[in-house]
Amino acid sequence: MNNDIFSPVRVTCNILGKEYIFETGRIANQADGAVWAQCGGTVVLVTVCSTALEQSKGFFPLTVEYSERMYASGRIPGSYFRREIGRPSEHETLVSRLIDRPIRPLFPKGLLQDVQVLATVLSADQENDPDVLAMTAASAAVHMSSLPFECPVVGARVGRINGQFVLNPTFAQRKESDLELVFAASADALTMVEGEAHFVPEDVLIDALEWARVQVLPMVKAQEELREKAGKPKMAFTPHEDDPALVAKVEELAAAAGIEDALRIPEKMARKDARANVKKAVMDGLLADEAFASNAEALAEAGDLIAALEKKLVRKRIVTEGTRIDGRDTKTVRPIQIQSAVLPRTHGSAIFRRGETKSLAVTTLGSSTDEQRMDSLNGDVVKHFMLHYNFPPFSVGEVKPVRLSRREIGHGALAEKSLRPVLPNETDFPFTIRVVSETVESNGSSSMAAVCGGCLSLMDAGVPISAPVAGVAMGLIKEGDQFIILTDILGDEDAMGDMDFKVAGTAEGVTGIQMDIKVDGLSTDIMRTAMRQAHEGRMHILAEMAKVLPEPRKELSPYAPQFKEMHVNPDIIRLIIGPGGKNIKAITTATGASVDIEDSGRISIFAPTAEALERTCAMLSYYDQRAELGKNYTGKVKKLLEIGCIVEILPNVEALVHISQLDVSRVPQVADVVSLGQEMTVKVIEINGDRIRASRKAVILEEQGHPWNPEETARPARSESRGGHGDRSGDRRGGRGRDRGDRR
Repeated sequence: MNNDIFSPVRVTCNILGKEYIFETGRIANQADGAVWAQCGGTVVLVTVCSTALEQSKGFFPLTVEYSERMYASGRIPGSYFRREIGRPSEHETLVSRLIDRPIRPLFPKGLLQDVQVLATVLSADQENDPDVLAMTAASAAVHMSSLPFECPVVGARVGRINGQFVLNPTFAQRKESDLELVFAASADALTMVEGEAHFVPEDVLIDALEWARVQVLPMVKAQEELREKAGKPKMAFTPHEDDPALVAKVEELAAAAGIEDALRIPEKMARKDARANVKKAVMDGLLADEAFASNAEALAEAGDLIAALEKKLVRKRIVTEGTRIDGRDTKTVRPIQIQSAVLPRTHGSAIFRRGETKSLAVTTLGSSTDEQRMDSLNGDVVKHFMLHYNFPPFSVGEVKPVRLSRREIGHGALAEKSLRPVLPNETDFPFTIRVVSETVESNGSSSMAAVCGGCLSLMDAGVPISAPVAGVAMGLIKEGDQFIILTDILGDEDAMGDMDFKVAGTAEGVTGIQMDIKVDGLSTDIMRTAMRQAHEGRMHILAEMAKVLPEPRKELSPYAPQFKEMHVNPDIIRLIIGPGGKNIKAITTATGASVDIEDSGRISIFAPTAEALERTCAMLSYYDQRAELGKNYTGKVKKLLEIGCIVEILPNVEALVHISQLDVSRVPQVADVVSLGQEMTVKVIEINGDRIRASRKAVILEEQGHPWNPEETARPARSESRGGHGDRSGDRRGGRGRDRGDRR
């Protein structure tokens, strides 16, 4: 093995002006397969290792972990421990799924190997996203390893800017794109698609994917070249062949036990019980047969043979009769029921039922302090909209630990992408929005139920979305050159079919898409048919939703936060905040409100009730008051002067009380009637720009029954106070008054 770090095995390819580098031999040479993939300044290392298993676990134990090292972009993690190792972030989990989904079907069925694929981002140039590079590198690493693998695939992203398709757009370009599709493709067809769009027609998405698939073919050839130069011999693998006698016996016993009738029961749980009874009858029959009773291997395989028989019978009926498990034809959507405002104290809620799948969706509105902030290679990420999908075990009648799985994160991300394009912008609707979709019953496409229910809960909460969004899951039965597209698939149809294709959008166009293929790939003809049939199903669901909530409610829930925006003089922000945040903390503690203050003087207030909002506004306005002519104010004496005193009549607003206005009688010395810190009630008698004069004398006269006469409190003659009060005290926003008069 070559361990020279200066001479790795390298292959390159150039696609639309970008160079992609794939090499092996520099590092990680003790792994079964290791590929260093690079585009620009972005580098990803992907390794694959495996361990032989003595017996099957009942599933293929493939583990894929994608991790981003913060040093890759010159950052230090923001966590307490300042390191990345630990629970993966949501983004890392989603990318792990993107890598897993296209390569998992390419391992042969029955492979007794525990396989681990690790993808690590070593360098990030903040232009080229490492996620799709990791997808391709994972395929290359497995392809050059000793593990059997059907064919290499390429991961890539396609966008559209000003009507032109762009392959693997940079982060800056993605902000200008009206679609973003991540896909995987082999040399012949698409194998996986995931993405979002801004109301893009279905045909445009298909054209984008077909164009991009052709562009990435050089990366398929690069993987083949890397294997030729440095690949390992593939391990021996003999596909398992079923015993014909055992297959015949299982089919005979299953038919006698009524397997076809069991597969025609529409209700999921009743069908599940009937299938269990058939399986029990088959196992009892095998145990009663001397030819199989002592054959442990045959008994262990019987369950898989029954499942294969069920799949064959269901697919055959769909192809020959056009009838599905629950009796529907291939295009009919299951019955839909909707109920809004089901929870009395939440901000918005709805139950969406489609067949035996039910989602309880709840919308909660919060302030900017409720935003989600996360570390990323490109800096801190702030999310104003979150959709969380939950799938408790009771939704399918099972007993399992309650944990947040990758599947739940992935389904929630798809629903979030699908709803994001219709949300109002943050300027018009500054609330943080969280939608939670609780899957309370499940029999197929609960993620699309999360889209429909989530949209309804947003409208019930009064969120002014631009248009309703619905989603539907499509299936595929492909036998040779014949294919049949299924609308609104059941859980069993998902397991027994060849495709799981979810499409969400408005009446105008697609907003979210996800596709997983279980056959060799998907042709353009199949995809176009599926897209058009999905459009019909989506329009039907949107019509059913419009019967209950045709548009968002005009008013927010009374339990939702109350919002108001106000503007103050930027100079008084320091007063509102106070020393060490004392003043603003006192306001938020007293009212329960959340207050965001910008340097421009813009203040956003989120309060729990209308009363709290009014009180918060009043407390904030206290620091931004303007003196009014003829109005009385009680304030403290801040400074004593020879010609009078300075009184703070409002926060940061000071007025000069001339010695002639301190009392109704003549005052020889200011200190005779005034002391520093004394509270004094005065009347504003003159406002000249930021200079304010006030009178205690006018207040005393009013108390004696003599209304204030502006002429009686006019400014004294210059001979009376040479130099005038000349004070620049008053509404100065950030400074105190200074006596500029003649201090004789």
